[in-house]
Amino acid sequence: MEKKLTLNSSISAHSGWVTSISTALNDFKIFATGSRDFLIFIWEITQNKNFFAIIKKRLQGHSHFISDLVLSPDGKFCISSSWDTTLRLWDLNTCKTVRRFLGHKKDILSVALSSDNRLIISGSRDNTIKLWNTLGECKDTFFEPKNSSWVSCVKFLPGEEPLILSSYWDGLIKLWKVSTNQIKSKLPGHKGYINCLAVSPDGSLCASGGKDGTVMLWDLQEEKHLYSLESGDIITSLCFSPNRYWLCASTHSGIKVWDLETKDLLEDLKLNKSDLNQEIKKDIPCISTKWTIDGSFFFTGHIDGKLRIWSLK
Repeated sequence: MEKKLTLNSSISAHSGWVTSISTALNDFKIFATGSRDFLIFIWEITQNKNFFAIIKKRLQGHSHFISDLVLSPDGKFCISSSWDTTLRLWDLNTCKTVRRFLGHKKDILSVALSSDNRLIISGSRDNTIKLWNTLGECKDTFFEPKNSSWVSCVKFLPGEEPLILSSYWDGLIKLWKVSTNQIKSKLPGHKGYINCLAVSPDGSLCASGGKDGTVMLWDLQEEKHLYSLESGDIITSLCFSPNRYWLCASTHSGIKVWDLETKDLLEDLKLNKSDLNQEIKKDIPCISTKWTIDGSFFFTGHIDGKLRIWSLK
């Protein structure tokens, strides 16, 4: 029988929304969370019967909401984006900011690190994508004057010719050539703003989702729409499983898990009453998701400040 996701632990992590989660590629025990409480926590999985994970580091410096973050593969550095219009590169040994990245004029919504750890991209409500080196120098800006909109999510696509994948508040997805600062293609289809993008582990597929409640799957080689999956609610986060052909989508009302081979809905995860504040009578939306690199645990971050950990049983 196929294993099912079961709630393993619920951790009171932050005093604000858990907006972002990142895991270290080379150490499945290390992960990071960012929040609207302006803080970043670096966690270590212990699987102790009383504590699934403990906070090892606290990073403080941003003056507004943390919107996104990414850990370096070795887990020694973290890059964060914030509504304070800056990025920060953190040394996790010292818990200090190594670099501040200044240049965006409005809130930064997304950040990504290239596969060789040399370049950083950020997307902002100033309608631009900026390309940075690790010294905090802006090397290029990607902007389409005649068709501009908030940049909600950015991803690097690996390959011989590096590409930037970006989503927008006007419902478009764009592929940019890094070398020429030109748009390679546009992928229309969504009927509302896009919140999130996810790229499959092998880099061949992209999933997108947002206000219209539709998950759209894209073939990145052919640059075309493959098919859609309906979630029935606003999609806030998307995440591919690292070792199963699954796609997870968090929405305002729950978390859905699809088998991409059959397109079947495998799970519709809901929080039970024992895991919720009894004074709260409505759903607690999940707005961030991440799998551990070995596929053992699935993390979900919620607007009540809690981090919930799901395991396969």
